[in-house]
Amino acid sequence: MALFRLPSNKPALLAPRGQGLWLRTPQMSDFLQWSQLREYSREFLTPWEPIWPSDDLTRSAFRRRLRRYEEDMAADKAYPFLIFREHDGALLGGVTLANVRRGIVQAGTLGYWIGEPHAGQGYMTAALRVLLPSLFGELNLHRIDAACIPGNGASVRVLEKCGFVREGIARRYLCINGVWQDHYLFGLLNDDLKA
Repeated sequence: MALFRLPSNKPALLAPRGQGLWLRTPQMSDFLQWSQLREYSREFLTPWEPIWPSDDLTRSAFRRRLRRYEEDMAADKAYPFLIFREHDGALLGGVTLANVRRGIVQAGTLGYWIGEPHAGQGYMTAALRVLLPSLFGELNLHRIDAACIPGNGASVRVLEKCGFVREGIARRYLCINGVWQDHYLFGLLNDDLKA
């Protein structure tokens, strides 16, 4: 096994399954389900996300999003996933591994969202437990970072249940809902997952 994974001209094809869930890269055929879930959940998601562009839920914006995802995966910079419930194919939310850094770091930053109808049912915790072994294994990461607003207790619990360790706080770290907000910083090491 190589210590450092180098970018290749072909992105890793990850589609982990488990705990009744299936995670895979978004496709154009997901647009309708994605846009409906995001629109339905807009008020629920707004306090925890950057401001949405005015055309965010349009087909053309989704197509641009998919092109950017494809470029990021080809460059080994980011890996987006949508979360589906296996028994009925319902879209539940999404997870993105972004800001992938190689060389002496071998790390990436995790972000995620869950649709309002599916919140509080353990789906995100289950999805991360399914995905994390692939991120450490197939992508050969050493560390995964995550951050969340201190007032987002649900997100803090998800990260802690998945083994992330709170490592500090970053002042005015990300611009969320139009305001620079403090964030707890979390980290998970490959060894933590094995423990």
